[in-house]
Amino acid sequence: MNGFDDASGRAELEPAETADHRHGHRERLKARFRDAGAEALPDYELLELVLFRSIPRRDVKALAKTLIARFGSFAEVLGAPEERLREIPGIGDQVATDLKIVRAAGLRMARGEVKKKPVLSSWSQVIDYCRSAMAFEMREQFRILFLDKKNGLIADEVQQTGTVDHTPVYPREIVKRALELSASAIILVHNHPSGDPTPSTADIAMTRQIVDIAKSLGIAVHDHIVIGREGHASFKGLRLL
Repeated sequence: MNGFDDASGRAELEPAETADHRHGHRERLKARFRDAGAEALPDYELLELVLFRSIPRRDVKALAKTLIARFGSFAEVLGAPEERLREIPGIGDQVATDLKIVRAAGLRMARGEVKKKPVLSSWSQVIDYCRSAMAFEMREQFRILFLDKKNGLIADEVQQTGTVDHTPVYPREIVKRALELSASAIILVHNHPSGDPTPSTADIAMTRQIVDIAKSLGIAVHDHIVIGREGHASFKGLRLL
């Protein structure tokens, strides 16, 4: 018995020992989180803590492990498309939405940290934010960070979303948007859903086009970052820029 209502609308009663065991497990896991922090918990247990709020009357350990096995990690579960999450038995609209709310909250916090200080002096936070936002997307996205004269973040915009291995990019539209925002510099960011962040020949050619057009209008391209599950690649670091 699972504690859910049966077809007749009558509430089924679960054995008291089952409810007690579940309650005890939840309290022990919460205590570990409070005492040792998130780093002490494997991905599936951190995911359990999130699922506790969405599924209050059922053991969620097996579900959390299933999600990790299907998608690979805590971050990949949160980044998975809602339609793929709903393929998992036990994940309905409410749970899928709750997972997306957690992801959105994390991204909002990360973006807030990036906005607090000049981007070039908080580079590790920029990379962390870009990885959180894009590393586990199922399709390619092309994102631009628009910066002012002091390298503060004016805007962070996804310009295009493409397929699993291609995003159409229009260099003149990118520079036009930078002029509209009175940006002095930009940072280009896109993801490789394959996981490998190595820039392709097309990536390099497209970047050079953007750099040439932007330079003619007094806009600097500080870097082009490629994000993958396996890490990131910096055009500047690779001396491609």
